[in-house]
Amino acid sequence: MAQSNNTKDTGNTNSTGQAMMRMVISIVVLIVATALLFFIAPDSFYPWAKAIHILAVISWMAGMLYLPRLFVYHVDAEKGSVQSETFKVMERRLLRGIINPAMIVTWVFGLWLAWKIFGFHGGWLHAKIGLVLLLSAVHGYLAGAVRKFAEDRNEKPAKHWRIVNEIPTLLMIAIVILVVVKPF
Repeated sequence: MAQSNNTKDTGNTNSTGQAMMRMVISIVVLIVATALLFFIAPDSFYPWAKAIHILAVISWMAGMLYLPRLFVYHVDAEKGSVQSETFKVMERRLLRGIINPAMIVTWVFGLWLAWKIFGFHGGWLHAKIGLVLLLSAVHGYLAGAVRKFAEDRNEKPAKHWRIVNEIPTLLMIAIVILVVVKPF
């Protein structure tokens, strides 16, 4: 029985390693394709940069909305149980495979767009960047929580994670209104 568990653990490690490798390859392909487009056809780069930025924001937000929900369920799982260990894997993969890369791509393309299109001018843009900084701080808080859950050191109740789950939503609403309406 112990040997089959070791085999299972090794298989899980290999699966995680393969998933991470696919993620790294995907990011490298995106960077190379983007760089080629930037240098080969700079005039058509803006719509591509905007599309990539929007896709990255959607991915980042999906992860930021899902991760605290996983914590809500993880709180109820007994420490060391199969369910708890499964949540740990899910949380780690979500953070490393989706949320972190999406945040990086969001920031890179967002800052390029802010510089190239708006020259970093506009009160709405400054407010938006401030809110994205807050969203990044929430991201950091959630990353810390992933570490605590992985070490079975979470002390927050499910209610806390339900409340935290609403913060990215509120920030997203404010950010979208600033971008679309540009009130100041």
